[in-house]
Amino acid sequence: MAALNNQKNNSQNRLSLVSSVSEKSQVTQIRLRIHIPKCYLQAPVISQLISTCGLVVNITKAMLQPNAEGYFDIELRGTVPQIYRGLAYLESLNLRIVGKPNADGDSWFY
Repeated sequence: MAALNNQKNNSQNRLSLVSSVSEKSQVTQIRLRIHIPKCYLQAPVISQLISTCGLVVNITKAMLQPNAEGYFDIELRGTVPQIYRGLAYLESLNLRIVGKPNADGDSWFY
């Protein structure tokens, strides 16, 4: 039951992301900080966002060190369904994800 409630909360978070997008085929973007634990330092997390979710990923800042948690500040660009898939993928890894306001002043962040 807890897993179902958690899934519902994650879906609600993603729904708030796209509340003002009228068409699912419209391209939009979000900015995130993804915290990468030591166990994922050698994993192709960003590559998977590109190849399996079809997102354009721009890494705006990164801090990675051997044997320590790191992070990526990224911009994800794609359609709403692509962004949903990307966020679901990141959530499935149990990564800590923090939304960041866009530099151009729009309201897109997670």
